[in-house]
Amino acid sequence: ESFELTVKRHDEEAVEAHKQLQSATKAIEELGDLGRARHESEDIKNTVEASRTTMMTKRSVCDELRHEGEARLKRMSEIDKEMNIWRHRLQTAEQRSAELLQRQSETEENLQEANLKPAEISQNKIMIGSSIETAQARLNEARDALSLGETNLRECVQRERDVERAASEAREQRAVSKAKSDAAHDQKAKAANRIEEDLGQTPQLLLTKLDRDVDKMPPAGEVEAEVGSLKRQREALGAVNLRAEEDAKEVETDYMSLATEKADLEDAVKALRNGISNLNQEGRERLLTAFEQVNSNFGMLFKHLFGGGEADLVMVESDDPLEAGLEIMCQPPGKKLSTMSLLSGGEQTLTALALIFAVFLANPAPICVLDEVDAPLDDANVTRFCEMLDEMCRRTDTRFLIITHHAITMARMDRLFGVTMQEQGVSQLVSVDLKRAETLVA
Repeated sequence: ESFELTVKRHDEEAVEAHKQLQSATKAIEELGDLGRARHESEDIKNTVEASRTTMMTKRSVCDELRHEGEARLKRMSEIDKEMNIWRHRLQTAEQRSAELLQRQSETEENLQEANLKPAEISQNKIMIGSSIETAQARLNEARDALSLGETNLRECVQRERDVERAASEAREQRAVSKAKSDAAHDQKAKAANRIEEDLGQTPQLLLTKLDRDVDKMPPAGEVEAEVGSLKRQREALGAVNLRAEEDAKEVETDYMSLATEKADLEDAVKALRNGISNLNQEGRERLLTAFEQVNSNFGMLFKHLFGGGEADLVMVESDDPLEAGLEIMCQPPGKKLSTMSLLSGGEQTLTALALIFAVFLANPAPICVLDEVDAPLDDANVTRFCEMLDEMCRRTDTRFLIITHHAITMARMDRLFGVTMQEQGVSQLVSVDLKRAETLVA
């Protein structure tokens, strides 16, 4: 059966092949002369090859002409720019030349005036020299007179002091002598009275009655010793101060003045302490109010920058706000709560920017300059920083000036300013208004 099936299949394939052979034979008969067709095909191929070669040659020539035209257009543009620059330089040189000519005329006039000055200055110098010599002579005389007067004054003051001291000593000595004389007279009178009371006779009668020679009285040493002892006892009482009442009045006056000044100082200290207390109280209130506002803004901006998390400002080391320190506690998303010093460089930068802008929200300023603040940030954080700048611009009237080299930050600005150097040594400031460019493109 398999063999019969194979034979049957081969018979069918033979019939089909026979049909295809007949179709091919018929097609060959319809083709005509094959050699002529091949010859025509070869001619057509040669024509196509020649046309292709011509086309490639002309295309090469066209490309060369196009490149040459572009080079000439570029050169013409550069020539136009150079012509504009040279025209600007020519105009600047003409203005500079006019200014130099004007300055030359002014300088010549000033030179003519200055040429007339030396004679006048020389004459004034001579007059001033003579005046200086006269004044110097008068100054020397005045100095000599002043020195002599000061010397005389010092001598007079010294003599006055010596005289006052001598007069004071004389007054004290006179008072002492008078006191001694009075004491001697009193003692003599008391002794005479005591003798009269005790003996009922005068000292002269007693001396006559005793019949004693004055020369045979007790030794002078004993008398002097007794007298010295009596003097020491008297001197122990102290010298008599005749100016005690006046000194007491002066001391009392000084005491009253010092007491008044003391009372004034105490009142001033009380007023000053009250003022300090009021200032400290007002400062604490203002500081706490500003701290709460800045802390609220700081937490909001931190969440905006990091896309979540928490951040707070904490007063440490003292309960008094005026003496307390400040600690920044922050928790970025996915991290534990920690201090700012434990964050990475980029996170510290974003946290510091959030704190700066929080202060700006509490007390806005008309201008804020940020210099390379996005340098430690990657592209994602720079985008967050730019979004926060947009939010700050919407919420405040502050103009932000950003100094940066980051392409993302420059792309988000309203206007760009830069310095270019088209020529060696010639700098030029250029600016681009990106908002206006967007409007023109739209």
